[in-house]
Amino acid sequence: MANINIDSIKKNTYDAIVIGSGISGGWAAKELTGKGLKTLVLERGRNVRHITDYPTTTMKPWEFEHRGRLPLEVKEANPIISKCYAFYEGTTQFFVKDAEHPYVQEKPFDWIRGYQVGGKSLLWAREVQRWSKYDFEGPARDGFAVPWPIGYDDLAPWYSYVETFAGISGNKDGLDILPDGEFLKPFELNCVEKHFKEKIANEYKNRHLIISRKAHITEQKPIFAEQGRNPCMNRTICERGCPFGGYFSSNASTIPWAAKTGKMTLMPDSVVHSLIYDEKKGKATGVRVINAQTKEMTEYYAKIIFVNAAALNTNLILLNSISNRFPNGLGNDNGLLGKFVAFHNYSARISAEYEGMLDFRTKGQQPAGGYIPRFRNVFKQETDFLRGYAAGFGANRWTYQDQDGLGESLKKNLLNPKLGKWGIGSHMMGETIPKESNYVALDKDKKDPFGMPQLKISIDYDDNDKKMAKDFFEQFTEMYTKAGFTNIRTYDSKQAPGLDIHEMGGVRMGKDPKTSLLNEWNQIHACKNVFVTDGACMTSTSTQNPSLTYMALTARAANYAVEQLKNKKL
Repeated sequence: MANINIDSIKKNTYDAIVIGSGISGGWAAKELTGKGLKTLVLERGRNVRHITDYPTTTMKPWEFEHRGRLPLEVKEANPIISKCYAFYEGTTQFFVKDAEHPYVQEKPFDWIRGYQVGGKSLLWAREVQRWSKYDFEGPARDGFAVPWPIGYDDLAPWYSYVETFAGISGNKDGLDILPDGEFLKPFELNCVEKHFKEKIANEYKNRHLIISRKAHITEQKPIFAEQGRNPCMNRTICERGCPFGGYFSSNASTIPWAAKTGKMTLMPDSVVHSLIYDEKKGKATGVRVINAQTKEMTEYYAKIIFVNAAALNTNLILLNSISNRFPNGLGNDNGLLGKFVAFHNYSARISAEYEGMLDFRTKGQQPAGGYIPRFRNVFKQETDFLRGYAAGFGANRWTYQDQDGLGESLKKNLLNPKLGKWGIGSHMMGETIPKESNYVALDKDKKDPFGMPQLKISIDYDDNDKKMAKDFFEQFTEMYTKAGFTNIRTYDSKQAPGLDIHEMGGVRMGKDPKTSLLNEWNQIHACKNVFVTDGACMTSTSTQNPSLTYMALTARAANYAVEQLKNKKL
């Protein structure tokens, strides 16, 4: 029996294990296999293969039974996930339904998840902005979180590294507050967006409107051809999966790249229960995995482990990884695991109309719009709230149906929509402050379908968020007015946290093991062969869409891990 056990352990042993196959997990797989490590990639959801498993990607609107809309019974069965803008008849296969992975809402929280190979990289909005030095320096300056252990200069070369491989469209804007990257040719602002850009530039010194930076290929390069990817076709149905590989996803890019090395073992339907900690060795030696189909548990072993299960599930796994050494979760000596979770506030929106430029109209589609980088409290504290917000901006020419007339004249009017005014819209992306009172924990009583503790989520807005939203409304009303926009309307969606799908923290990076869980290389302070590089690692959120930063952090940490292995330091 001993020999059988040894053989079983040997069979299930790898150089590295990556938990999760989404944006950060895909990058960990690519980097580790590319450096020659035999790597096991564990994904709790089903397998989704590029192109083959995008069933709705070429369907026309009339080919959907409900013309793309969700049946009432689906909405009623999924009150949480139905709030997501990307959940409709063409995408239901890529979302976790409400009943599939229950959780406890101590405070309202809409947890949006995608359990499949590729994770939410199939569904994301593909907005990519670098952080600036001000974003990394903010916590130390303002004292609202622990200082970051790294700065912009540490991550800049890794931003370039991942941008070159992923394919990022954008303009060289020369902004200190939003550093330029390795860009492909940008999409274009339309005439009204350009009008607003000029008005802002003329009226304000430190406010800018730029074309958004998107993870879309806009021109072919050898590196994309080698990945089997082609330029974006501007279909703007990206959330169904792109058969061209026009936008970056794990499925189209990093996962098949890792597979080509022959070093990757991809294991879907593998729910990670916990990490195994060896007290004699003083490190993690593997993971316990539940087969999603059979519910059977198996152990797998490796020298290094990357936990990239997406922010809240990464917290769940680490909290569930208990041992005599770590009775409250792996690495949780300071009791801070699961705490100081933050997110982006998307609840504030403002719209308007513009009666100018009626000799122009929009035609066709493109995935990019306008983006206004943060301009509040960047260089110094200047408001009654901490930090700031960025904003999206877009303009489009409305059409309407003339309902006058009867019979044939009414039919003619309805079939021939007329052009109306320009519609203007903007939404806030506000930075929330990491607080100990915003946390996730394991519920003591309730279990999920795999017998694991359900995650209890207690996350909410605060007074700082209200002040920030008020300022957003005031500043954009002023800017809209100066641009000649009319019928300005503000709107508070009152959405619960979570619907932004930018939850971060709980396993934050820091300089001091007493106040953080991870060091400057994303290693758990008290268990150096475990790395966390997804949203859970974030010390603060800034205002930028976070995925590009996850990619850069992952590539950096993975290359460091390989160096440490070679030098026998792990």
